[in-house]
Amino acid sequence: MSLPDSERRLPAGRKAELAAYVSELGEVTVAKLASHFGVSTDTIRRDLDHLDHEGMVIRTHGGAVSLSAGTKPDTELEVRLRVQTSAKEAIGRRAASLVEDGSVVMLNGGTTTLALARHLRKHRNLTVATNNLRIPAEISPNVLRDLYMFGGPVRTVTQTTTGPISLRLGPGDHEIEVRSDLAFIGIGAVSPVGGYSTSNLGDAAMMAAMMARSTRVAILADSSKFGRDLFAQVATLDAADYFITNAQPPADLMAEFDAGGVEVLVAE
Repeated sequence: MSLPDSERRLPAGRKAELAAYVSELGEVTVAKLASHFGVSTDTIRRDLDHLDHEGMVIRTHGGAVSLSAGTKPDTELEVRLRVQTSAKEAIGRRAASLVEDGSVVMLNGGTTTLALARHLRKHRNLTVATNNLRIPAEISPNVLRDLYMFGGPVRTVTQTTTGPISLRLGPGDHEIEVRSDLAFIGIGAVSPVGGYSTSNLGDAAMMAAMMARSTRVAILADSSKFGRDLFAQVATLDAADYFITNAQPPADLMAEFDAGGVEVLVAE
């Protein structure tokens, strides 16, 4: 978004207060902001446009989110691409270090696995299978031996497919079982009680199937996912070999990882 200079003026006091309020709440609606600051919704919308342009908040359809906030389930992909970006890049870089040239990897949907795909650029001869519709555009062709997309219904909000993990040679052919050396699963929530969880049943089924068909499993989650539980459990904590994140998990979560034999990798 590009705003003319004449439309970029926002009272400094309200700008600072508005940005601070969004940061405090993490995610907030236009209506709530208008009520809190005692101005019209049209004024708040213009203010948020200014703050988004200046890189102080992320404008959403109905309000704004903080640059460092954890987003709600099913937040639009374009918004999630701008949240926790440095953490996701660090996690993606660390995850890529686990991949061996010539191996088969599975990647699920989400913005953290997109970061991982970008950090595979120095790898070669990989077979990649995914339900993430953004992966083909993000991963370098030089990396690939083969790239496969799992078919099925498309979730436009996440830009993923939710069909079964299966591939066919042609119409009418039987399904071919597939295996991978390492599955990378970006997750929406992780907690000692709920394990790994997400907001959508179809996504959960896809993630669980990828994990079941992989020799090793790496879960990717930034620190905003700690201590959260969402609608559909994907797996218990001990179903993963690695948990890759950007900050040390809290003590109760670490205790469960240790008990389950999960290696926690904190990306720098």
